[in-house]
Amino acid sequence: MFSGSLALLPLHAKPDDDILPLVGSRYFTAWEFPPGALIGLLVAAGLYLWGVQRLRTRGDRWPVMRTISFLVLGLGSIAVGTFSFLGVYDTVLFWSHMVQHMLFAMIAPVFIVFGAPVTLALRALPKRPRAVLLKVLHSWFGKFVMFPPLTTALMVVYPFGLYMSGLYEITLRNDLAHDLLHLFLVTMGVLFFFPLLGVDPVPIKMPYPIRILLFFITMPFHAFLGVTIMGSSRLVAEEWYLSFERTWGLSPMADQEWAGALMWATGDLTMFAAMITIFVQWVKDSNREARRVDRALDREEARRARAEGLGYHDPQRQSQPIVDTDNAKEDRQ
Repeated sequence: MFSGSLALLPLHAKPDDDILPLVGSRYFTAWEFPPGALIGLLVAAGLYLWGVQRLRTRGDRWPVMRTISFLVLGLGSIAVGTFSFLGVYDTVLFWSHMVQHMLFAMIAPVFIVFGAPVTLALRALPKRPRAVLLKVLHSWFGKFVMFPPLTTALMVVYPFGLYMSGLYEITLRNDLAHDLLHLFLVTMGVLFFFPLLGVDPVPIKMPYPIRILLFFITMPFHAFLGVTIMGSSRLVAEEWYLSFERTWGLSPMADQEWAGALMWATGDLTMFAAMITIFVQWVKDSNREARRVDRALDREEARRARAEGLGYHDPQRQSQPIVDTDNAKEDRQ
């Protein structure tokens, strides 16, 4: 049962609970720390910090921004979605759940992936555990669950299956299903962004144009579902939300309209930002490859110049095609 004390608030509010209105300072004070989620986040943070410390102990460097991305922005987003008013009221207000959904599935996974946890593990783990991790990454199971077309299809389909059926209401009524949904959203987001952003080594490396295409494919579907939820004349999980009989906050229909708008805007913005990131990576890799080829050509020119200056006959020149290096450089530019 809810009481006037925040410490007595259950994580998953039910219609029979005495729910404190979410108004004013309540947006900042309604925090709760369920033990399971708290322990999980602390373990994840502790393992990451252990890896960073292990590298530093042996004199290796690890980028500070990767640590900030994983701990502060990645795990921090999950913590806010779980412990703040978003988690306390996620079964009471649909828009609160939708912010939580987008944090878990879209925002936190991006920063977790940019934290490069797999690369850190491969550098920090002892030889045998590192070999096991590599074997898992390159196993048929790893290739299957991180196959970009599959994860893209799941990213498109699961929101429709969740909100356009009775499945979402089940997660509202059942605490275990509710917690499993949160875990699923984070896992699905990481599996989707992990191979496409390509920060860590992946079992299947997709070309940059294909990655951008897969991001682009997901955008209209999230927008369509968001607009559908906004314009629906029937409430999602109608019986559940009406049973609260709230006299505060948005009306149930306005609540749903806000939820749909949040899905539409947040989904498109995240995917667009991801596409821009992939494009920037593509340009950087292309420039890096061009510089590598230029250095190889310069070394070849220097070797030939030295050979000709010494009057030395290079037997390999007859077996190699003549390359107009100046034109080659112009073609690359």
